[in-house]
Amino acid sequence: MDHTNKLFVIKLTHTLIWMFFVAVIFYVVYSGITGAINTYTWLGIVLVIGEGIVLLLFRMFCPLTVLARKYSDSQKDNFDIFLPNWLAKNNKLIFTTIFLIGLVLVIIRTLF
Repeated sequence: MDHTNKLFVIKLTHTLIWMFFVAVIFYVVYSGITGAINTYTWLGIVLVIGEGIVLLLFRMFCPLTVLARKYSDSQKDNFDIFLPNWLAKNNKLIFTTIFLIGLVLVIIRTLF
């Protein structure tokens, strides 16, 4: 497989994983808003926190981004994922904020 195909596979994989985590984050928010807090809510919270730990270990880069660097010298924020550049650039800020809102709602619903 050549570099172009390898980068495509990485981008596709990265995008699918991103979509999964976006769904999980919105499920946490949904659970917090509706009070429908269950095992999946807590599992989602653990998964997102685990993702955060992985990002910290890789100096705020996804491991797939690090891998994709081997196959591209692009300076664009979306070189390694099928997202608009503005979203790839602001992804961590946007979805961390949404997750924290959901987490606070879940904690409030759980405690009160």
